[in-house]
Amino acid sequence: MPLEFGLWRVDDKPVRVATRPMPSESRLEELIEADPDILGHPLLLIGRQVLTQYGKVVDLLGMDAEGGLHVLELKRDRTPREVVAQVLDYGSWVQELTNEQIRDIYTSYARARGRAEELDEAFALRFGGSPPEALNASHALTIVASEVDAATERIVTYLASGFQVPVNVLFFRYFEDEGRSYLARTWLMDEVEAVVPSAGATGRGKQEPWNGTDWYVSFGDEPGGRNWDDALRYGFVSAGGGEWFSRTIRSLPIGARVFTHIPKVGYVGVGTVCGEPQPFVDATLDIDGESRRMTDLPLAGTYLRAAETAAKDGEDPREWILPVTWERAVPREEALWRTGFFANQNSACKLRARFTIEEVSRHFGIDRGLPDA
Repeated sequence: MPLEFGLWRVDDKPVRVATRPMPSESRLEELIEADPDILGHPLLLIGRQVLTQYGKVVDLLGMDAEGGLHVLELKRDRTPREVVAQVLDYGSWVQELTNEQIRDIYTSYARARGRAEELDEAFALRFGGSPPEALNASHALTIVASEVDAATERIVTYLASGFQVPVNVLFFRYFEDEGRSYLARTWLMDEVEAVVPSAGATGRGKQEPWNGTDWYVSFGDEPGGRNWDDALRYGFVSAGGGEWFSRTIRSLPIGARVFTHIPKVGYVGVGTVCGEPQPFVDATLDIDGESRRMTDLPLAGTYLRAAETAAKDGEDPREWILPVTWERAVPREEALWRTGFFANQNSACKLRARFTIEEVSRHFGIDRGLPDA
């Protein structure tokens, strides 16, 4: 059994504070909902009293910073062995949840509480970044109780330690002293032992679906290098300085829609790729119906890299230019950024983040349908 612990009020002499039964399971739910940190690790609550497809109800459903799901089953008093079977049943349900289903659960939870934010916004506010592309890559099952019987402890320990079943017990003690209430907690086992990969629905189902056309492009507007004013004026995006930086942008097909983001600034344009990628020294762009070489244009930025003549190990340091027809693009001073927007270090990647796509499209007043190929 976990170590027994008590609470003492210390004035002239120690006075032990009385342990009381938790008034109700709903009261404990309210306390956890008000401050999930009392569980001992950061969680974003995404559902309360969530109905499963089997007609059962999950007390609380949370998400960690890696996108893993946490089932919390609350029991006010002594917990019978049957609750283990109950949370295992919940585990069989939660491991199959897709990205879309998880987002729907959060939307219902937020709306019921009068909040309009999307999961991406709530995740960013809680953890400081956008959610991973694949949600529910792992899950954990937690029985929350004041105590458990010896058989329940043996079963949970056996399943978690011997078979890596992601189940654990979180003990709460409730104290009252002179009109004030206190909670204390401890775990049956280390949490690390009780979180394992989900083995149910495929990883593809746990990602947001890709619509086959939208791409994220990072445009590194930097002093002495590429300049967004050029890209805005002449219609292109670009990347270079090494194979890792240019490879992804060179893979974008004609007809791809690009959501262009300046790091640490925001989204500045949405457009459609209208030509093949070319190194800067060979690149041509359509300017008012006339094909013009980029080297002949008055440019604010620099795209010819000194390292081009000293490439090593087969690296290609050249700046690659990708022609784009802007649907809507704005100066960097008018960039759009909201908490929860997608951003990463790749020069280009598939954009699956529905929240980002919808909000950027709405703000720029553009059609969210597929662009013409």
